[in-house]
Amino acid sequence: MKIFFSFIRKEFQHVWRDKRSLFILLSMPIMMMLIFGFALSNEVKNSKIAILCPSMDENSRILIDRLDQSAYFSVVKRLSAPTEIESFFQKSQGRLVVVFPEGFANQLAHDKKTNIQLIADASDPNAANIVVSYASMIIRDYQKELMGDAEMPYSIQIENRLLYNPQSISAFMFVPGVMTLILMLLGAMMTSISIVKEKELGTMEILLVSPVRPIIVVLSKTIPYALLCFIDVIIILLMARFVLNMPIRGDIFLLLLESILFIFTTLSLGLLISNSVEQQQVAMFISLVGLLMPSLIFTGFMFPIENMPLPMQVISNIVPTKWYYKILMSIMVKGLGWQHVWKETLILMVMTLVLLGMAIRKFKIRLA
Repeated sequence: MKIFFSFIRKEFQHVWRDKRSLFILLSMPIMMMLIFGFALSNEVKNSKIAILCPSMDENSRILIDRLDQSAYFSVVKRLSAPTEIESFFQKSQGRLVVVFPEGFANQLAHDKKTNIQLIADASDPNAANIVVSYASMIIRDYQKELMGDAEMPYSIQIENRLLYNPQSISAFMFVPGVMTLILMLLGAMMTSISIVKEKELGTMEILLVSPVRPIIVVLSKTIPYALLCFIDVIIILLMARFVLNMPIRGDIFLLLLESILFIFTTLSLGLLISNSVEQQQVAMFISLVGLLMPSLIFTGFMFPIENMPLPMQVISNIVPTKWYYKILMSIMVKGLGWQHVWKETLILMVMTLVLLGMAIRKFKIRLA
């Protein structure tokens, strides 16, 4: 046991001396949380829109003011003819044009019905659907206000209810996804170069002639990086709560235990890579390029897995990030407990044991 702790102390000293790697380990979670939390948001706010309203009567002015005063839209241009609509979009001046008919107020007063056309720039289809949905919601609210207590002969009331995230705040999706991505990349990347570095520096011979078993050498490489990754988890959770205002609804102790399990999953994967290659550049390339794309595609926080072809859905089951992301969403967002995440936890435990066993088996006790 004394030898084991000596190896761990030696590995901590290596990490402490490598200031650049230490800076990456501690600063990357902060930078990615700020980028994903504020810059890469799927919420559409302050969208620039144009208005085409030939009559500009009282009703149309009220509705235009409602659109302009909302948090979603900013009226930047008043168009005078339909021929100006295409030019508005070609110059990228805004996302939406609201077209009122001639005699808007008269149609409401006499015919009790009218049409408003919403023309959106669908070069970004997701943003186009969102802005159209927001504008439709504001128009429907104004319509209800005009109707007052009057009832239609037939009425179908639609009641929408969004569970867990009623305000559709993007941080509720991005925080678990970014947390998963950071732990996978940092844990696997930093450990993937640990044993390779010993080979390149020529210190592996000293480790091999020492009276220690391979499992002691392998495990001693994981402890310092496990501690640093756990510090990253604390940083991410603190930023999610106090910077992005995201509540953590589930058991924080269970969340930390699940994070520790996933940390050892990523470290085991990094050790397997490290024991399988001979150069640090190759290990870095595999851990960055080889793990980044599967983590982005098969986790589920950027691309819905159920929309993928069946073979890709099957492949996603062997990607650890998929199961950890499900655990985070269940605990952090839905507030669920152990009885709802035990299956994903068991899968991660099996993956960790398999990867660690393969890493130990790949460890070469002879250099030549």
